[in-house]
Formats: sequence, structure tokens, C-alpha cells
Amino acid sequence: MEFKHQATVTLAEVAEAAGVGESTVSRVLRNHGSFSGKTRERVMAAVERLGYVPNRIAGTLASTGSRLVAFVIPSLSNIVFPDVLRGASAVLEQNRYQAVFSVTDYDPGKEEALAAAMLAWRPAAVMLAGYEHTEGTAKMLRASGCRVVELLDLDGDALDIAVGFSNRAAGRESAAFLLRRGYRKIGYVGHDLNRDTRAGKRFSSFCETLDANGTPLVDHEILGGPSSVENGRLGLERLLARATDLDAVYFSNDDMALGGYFHCLAQGISIPSQLAIFGYNGLDIGRAIPQPLSTIRTPRVATGEIAAQLIVANAPPQAVDLGFELIEGATA
Repeated sequence: MEFKHQATVTLAEVAEAAGVGESTVSRVLRNHGSFSGKTRERVMAAVERLGYVPNRIAGTLASTGSRLVAFVIPSLSNIVFPDVLRGASAVLEQNRYQAVFSVTDYDPGKEEALAAAMLAWRPAAVMLAGYEHTEGTAKMLRASGCRVVELLDLDGDALDIAVGFSNRAAGRESAAFLLRRGYRKIGYVGHDLNRDTRAGKRFSSFCETLDANGTPLVDHEILGGPSSVENGRLGLERLLARATDLDAVYFSNDDMALGGYFHCLAQGISIPSQLAIFGYNGLDIGRAIPQPLSTIRTPRVATGEIAAQLIVANAPPQAVDLGFELIEGATA
């Protein structure tokens, strides 16, 4: 059977079917402005009968106030960013904003291209992860006229609004915790630190803290590509093949730390008596394993919620420090 394209139903056709003006249909569909209950019933009946789909983008471009909020995030495979989106989306939806997002895979050049594409829709705001952008991205954002929110980092200068916590402070506190527990032969397993600059800041301040206490990092294993449980397992295996006398390992995040935990279980390495494991993020799964993961819990959902609240309120430029929580757990 040959497919026949059906013409798109227009706002004017809905208005004619409902016996009202186009502006009334628009008010009903946006649930904004004055109209009676009976008018709403007629309009919605016409919408359902005709199969009308509102053109939200056209409506945004035609209005003086955009209702789009664009997210340009590094990853969806890491639960961190879906958590941020979950928090922000709930607030935005309550205030009749529409969230749209794109994924950079931690590539600064891709972030620049995606930011340009998002800005072409003239959004009310753009939300990005961290402070490290290409010069082109920063220049576009400054010139865009829309609000800019940088998320999950406070170690730098914000373009407009920043919501998150200090990654450098998290690295320092992780090292201080392991030192307080008596560990002195410490290693590190992580993923691509050139791309994930926030993980790079944590690693740098972790090593600085160890150095300041006279116990420099013994060895490290950095794997290319994104973080994952499998990379954590492989990274610890490689690290222990070189540094056999480590008593603790710091991982770039909980995904990687869980991989290290599973490697220890498979190899009969007792945790924490033979090897301590420390992560970052405070994922739910880290609390569900037989020995709850020692880690730092970050306020990911709250970061999204507060960032969205500041956009809705058209708040002045500011940096909001939500802090983090050290979870002692049972692996260190």
C-alpha cells in the first residue's frame, strides 16, 4: 500500500472547528490567560478530533519569552547527568518550561557545535556541565542574551550562574579521609581526565593532599574512554599487577569503584583489610552491595532543581555551593 502524506492540521483549522478565534485556541493550549471551561472543552474536543499537534518551537520563536531550556551534557550513561535532568525537569515542568538536551560525549568541540545548535532556538537558558568550554562556546554564550547555568563545579569563574560544589575540595577530603584511616600506600584508578575535567580536578587535589602529608601517590592507572564498571575492574587489575603492596585505591567515581570491588571479590582480596576502596558520587547501588561503598555523595538531583528554580526566578548571577557528604561506608 502506498503511503499518503496527510497535511499538518493548523491552529486555524482547530479554531474554525471549535468556533473560536486562533488566540483563544493558543491560550487554551498554553493553559494561560482567560477562557471559560466550556470554551476549553470545545477546543480540546476539536484538537482530539483533528489530531492537532501544537508546534511548540514555532510558539517559542513567535513569543517574547522563550519557554525552552537547553541542556548540553557530557553523558547519559553515567547516572549523574540523568539525576540532574530529573531534578531540573520537575521544576521546569511545574513552571511550563520545556527541557531539551543534547550529549557531547565529553568532547569540547562537540559541545561547541551543540551549544550553537541549541542557541539557534533562542532558549530562555542553557545549562552545561562545568566551567571548561572552548573559547568559541564561551563567546557564543556571552553574546546569546540567554541565561547560562554551569553545573556540578565551583572551581572556576562562572559565566552567569553556577550550581554545584568544589571538585577540588572533594579530592582533598577523599585523601584526608584515607590518611585519617591510616592508609599510606595509595593508588588511583580513573578514566580520561583530559575530557572529564571535574575528575581531573579531584585527582589533582587528591595527589596534592597526599604530597603535603608526605605520602605521595604510589601509582595510578588511567583508562581511555568513559567511566564504567568494566573499566574499573580492568584498571584495578592492571594497577595491582604493578603495585602489589597497595593498601588503598581511590577511584574517579563509583562506577569505577564498583568494578574494583568486583575484581577484589573475584580474586579473593579482602576489603578493607587487604585493600581499601574509595569512590565518588554516592550512587544508590554503592549502598546496596554487601559492603556499602566508602565514597562522597553529591547532590545531583538538588543541583538540577535549584538551577531550574534560579532560571524560573530570573535570579541575578551567582554561584550556589551545595556542598557534598562524605560516606564512610565499609570499604575503607
